[in-house]
Amino acid sequence: MNAPHVVTAADIDRVLRYDTLIDALAEAFRADIGAPDKIAHFIPQPSGGEAKVMLMPAWTMSGERFIGHKLINLFPGNAARGKPAVQGSYVLMSGDTGETLAVMDGAALTAWRTACASALAARYLARDDASHLVMIGAGALAPHLVRAHRAVRPITRVTLWNRTRSHAISTAFALSAAGIEPTIAEDLEAAVGEADIVSCATLSPVPLVRGAWLKKGAHVDLVGAFSLKTREADDAAVKRARVYVDSRATAPKASGDIAIPLKKKVIALNDIQGDLYELCRGTKKGRKRKDEITLFKSTGLALEDLAAAMLVWNGLK
Repeated sequence: MNAPHVVTAADIDRVLRYDTLIDALAEAFRADIGAPDKIAHFIPQPSGGEAKVMLMPAWTMSGERFIGHKLINLFPGNAARGKPAVQGSYVLMSGDTGETLAVMDGAALTAWRTACASALAARYLARDDASHLVMIGAGALAPHLVRAHRAVRPITRVTLWNRTRSHAISTAFALSAAGIEPTIAEDLEAAVGEADIVSCATLSPVPLVRGAWLKKGAHVDLVGAFSLKTREADDAAVKRARVYVDSRATAPKASGDIAIPLKKKVIALNDIQGDLYELCRGTKKGRKRKDEITLFKSTGLALEDLAAAMLVWNGLK
């Protein structure tokens, strides 16, 4: 048996494109892919808080046959160490023989697929003329989210906000090198109030996006809250919006942004208008009116990782 191919973050960045990965994800949500619930555990940390460790398997049921396992860890305390919060590996295997084909950088693959899943949702939910993106959070995922949203909407204005201003400045420089000239917001309320799309990717334990701030026609993209104890938008935001999720099966029980309002009876399960499976298969509609507020909650799905890994693998051949 040949040794597995080691795929670095640089390899992934070289092979993937936002538009093609968004299309691949759309096809994956229409395809026959097996993806059981992720196996997740929380580990208390000496400095306080918890780390999250996950195993996320998926496999194709037709066409080119693959099996994938993502072994991923989320360590919120890594920011203080100057390291990305997301760490891990993706193992891609043959669906015919079970042998390992490649071991890929899990953090890079996760960043790409997460951003493109949000952009896929925005394709259905953001206004066609959405031009101002406010990016809350300046971690490793932020530049990907900005670029992915620009692949589906005519974004001409990007505003960054982060609790630590120096991190926002660093992210702004990185985007500027790619031809995007963002501004740094001092006043989050004012920035959100002007936004056509608000994308939030933080590890904040308390809501940052307030429903009272959102203008008519805005789209809210919530990426960061990773447990039932964390959330990025308040009750008013969820109540004002038409709510969509990546998966009806997982979001209500895996995300504080959905689970907490459900528990408090701010919304009911039937207030969730649809998920990415339904949107991509055409069984549910996305945005219906220009003036309505839409909200998408991403929890991260194993089929997204498999679709991205397959695209990388075929691109490297």
